[in-house]
Parts: sequence; C-alpha cells; structure tokens
Amino acid sequence: MTKIELITALVDKSEEQLADGKWTRKQADDALQLITSVLIDSLTAGEKIHLTGFGTFEIHERKEKTIKNPRTGKQMVTPAKKAPVFRASKHLKEAVNK
Repeated sequence: MTKIELITALVDKSEEQLADGKWTRKQADDALQLITSVLIDSLTAGEKIHLTGFGTFEIHERKEKTIKNPRTGKQMVTPAKKAPVFRASKHLKEAVNK
C-alpha cells in the first residue's frame, strides 16, 4: 500500500466512522503527516511507542562490528548505529493470520 492508497483508505474509512461527514484528501494527508511526524520525533528522542492492539516502535542500538568485503576480501568496520524496530502485537499477528 502506498501513501496515496493509505490516504484514500483513510478518507473512505472516515465516511463510515465519522458522524459529521468524511475527511477530505487534504485532511487525511495532514493527519497522516502529523502522525508520522510525532512518531519520528518520539523515536528520535529515544522514546518507545506502544500502540495497544497494533504494536511497538522502538530504537535498537547496533554495535560496531567487523565484516569482510565480499568483493575484495578486505576486513572493514561498520560503525555503531541506531535502527528503528517494529514489533507487531499479538492481536495484529492473529488478525493477519486469520
């Protein structure tokens, strides 16, 4: 699903869920951008985000490690870095496997 398809799905779902009418594409786009912005800001600040029934977003620290370049055979060191990780909740896993 692309961002455009997600926005369209939000517009369609809002028509079913909201009593006062449905969202416009602009409102759905703004809502999606706001949500992703808050997620990025929270993860950047080192916070863990737990969405009940959906899953957990968090940052894992990856250690520096020595690897071998497959082309040259030369040893290289990859720097330590942070990586965003998502773990699906039990509810989401069950829903996908129905």
